[in-house]
Amino acid sequence: MTRQRRDPDQVIDGQAAAASSELPFLTTGPGIGGILKQSPEDFFVDEIPAYEPSGEGEFLFVRIEKRGLSTPDLVRHIGHVLSLRVEDIGCAGRKDANAVTRQYVSIPATKAELVEQINTNYVTVLSAERHGNKLKTGHLRGNTFRIVIRNTVADAEELATNIAAEISRTGFPNYFGDQRFGNDGTTDDNGFRLLRGERVRRLSRDGLRFTLSAVQSRLFNTWIAVRITDGLSRQVLEGDVMQVVASKGPFVVADSAVEQARYESQETVLTGPIFGPKMKQPTGIPEEREQQVLDAFGLSGESFQKYRKLTSGTRRPLVIWPQDLVVKGVENELQFSFTLPSGVYATSLFREFQKTE
Repeated sequence: MTRQRRDPDQVIDGQAAAASSELPFLTTGPGIGGILKQSPEDFFVDEIPAYEPSGEGEFLFVRIEKRGLSTPDLVRHIGHVLSLRVEDIGCAGRKDANAVTRQYVSIPATKAELVEQINTNYVTVLSAERHGNKLKTGHLRGNTFRIVIRNTVADAEELATNIAAEISRTGFPNYFGDQRFGNDGTTDDNGFRLLRGERVRRLSRDGLRFTLSAVQSRLFNTWIAVRITDGLSRQVLEGDVMQVVASKGPFVVADSAVEQARYESQETVLTGPIFGPKMKQPTGIPEEREQQVLDAFGLSGESFQKYRKLTSGTRRPLVIWPQDLVVKGVENELQFSFTLPSGVYATSLFREFQKTE
């Protein structure tokens, strides 16, 4: 396959696709349709912590099961009943509201005797153990999912089995999910204006962080969309930035033939840009292609310097291979179980199965 260049006008096609959530699929063949998250019980998530609580320390790690409640709402509830500031409560990751989820929350150990007050009809404390540090964002290895899709097409189990087999070979696109961009899909609007040097209304620090992060996510989704459209989602180019799957260590490709073999064995994975001053830069044609994505949005690499503490930059895998993926058909629904690394959206996996928006 030839190495492909795009001019900025062509990249804008990818921008339009990313902006409308009409992102290209990587798997082939028809989808299973159906309804995802018809009820919270259809979407079960269990957090895999980066480490277990030690049993000693100034913090209390509280394992909680919640139903129909977002993580920010859970934090506010805990703060209210235990008379804590929101910043005193630590979480490793955010979990969906329309789901049944289990996750750890850290609170000061001085509140240990009051922890049962957290319980409601929608929140249950499963355990509470001491630890030496507060939980922070990213302190988790991944999440295990049990998900039901209802009202699927008639031959859904066969279709889903074929798609699962294809995903085991190729992975699925590691898109940021629609929830990253807010209910109306415009969380990144102010971020783009700020990075272009335009004036916007004053934002809180969290608001600033969310909008700038959404910009980085939109650009990454666009990069994937263009790479898939150009037939380069599984082709290693000289100058690409790859990541070793086991160690997460990034490196720039010097010999594309050698690295193509390692990629096909799933030892390494292609990575895309989370733009920022600390991002590892590609070279050659991959560098040109990433610059063309920035050009299409009226940005440059220097655009992120002003907010370097909030947009430091990194690399993100183009595809993800889910672990322990099992598909089981029951009447007119399908049941799925699998494990994903932290930061990966289960909804992006299900786009490939359902092929609906």
